[in-house]
Amino acid sequence: MRTTVFHDVARLGVLAALVSTMAACEVSQEQEVALGDQTAQEVSAQLPIVEDPYIAGYIAELGDTIAKLTRRNDLQWHFYVVNSHQVNAFALPGGYIYVNRGLIEATDQMYELAGVLGHEIGHIIQRHSVKQMQNQQKIGVVATLACTLTSFCNNELGQAAINIGGSAVVARHSRQDEFQADSEAVVNVLRAKIDPAGIPVFFETLMQERRTQPTAVEGWFASHPLEESRVRNSRQLIEAAGADQMRGLVRDIQSYKEFKRRVAMLPEPPRPRGAQGPVNQPR
Repeated sequence: MRTTVFHDVARLGVLAALVSTMAACEVSQEQEVALGDQTAQEVSAQLPIVEDPYIAGYIAELGDTIAKLTRRNDLQWHFYVVNSHQVNAFALPGGYIYVNRGLIEATDQMYELAGVLGHEIGHIIQRHSVKQMQNQQKIGVVATLACTLTSFCNNELGQAAINIGGSAVVARHSRQDEFQADSEAVVNVLRAKIDPAGIPVFFETLMQERRTQPTAVEGWFASHPLEESRVRNSRQLIEAAGADQMRGLVRDIQSYKEFKRRVAMLPEPPRPRGAQGPVNQPR
């Protein structure tokens, strides 16, 4: 136990040092990637990452199809599925993106998941989490990492942060960040010949879920401000890009049904350490 605690402290110290360095000066891509690598190690140690080869390979292939066509195609991109029924997704600096199984289960067609991936890729392209760590939130971000990604917080807040699949790993995105990521998402999926209409379609699904099953989507709304204006804005972005008039854009593929079937067959998510009562109830 002492060894584990000291190891956690040491790793957290590395994170804190990286964030402090980033706050002091302009962040290079090498520093951004280093922070992402270190934080991803913590996330992988704490969250139930799905290791099924088919599921892991599918999300990586779809994500790479989009990311490798962006202006940050020099990054080594990483895509993971988290075994959590909460509807959520999040991105870490340097090219790490995590999608909860609950979000995949909430989609009907591939273009909805592609839109989410395009959005999270957009956050990394715009370096939003890096900028968060450079501003006044940097101390809070380090504290949140300490609570969420180590065993120090065995209280309900810490458990909930892990339970929702990482919404507390990064600070809440601003509305401006979300609009920028939406704009990037439209461009990102279009480059891959995928219909960006999946973006507002999924937003509308989230809005409906908030009315009918609010606990299932609370993680998303905690870290991704969403209201009707964003749905309208995403449709306007699609029209401005001329995508609503384009032919041949992909909305779904046959393999996506098999992917969703495999995700639905995953074992139930594990309970967070020290959790009391049922968690991550199936939808």
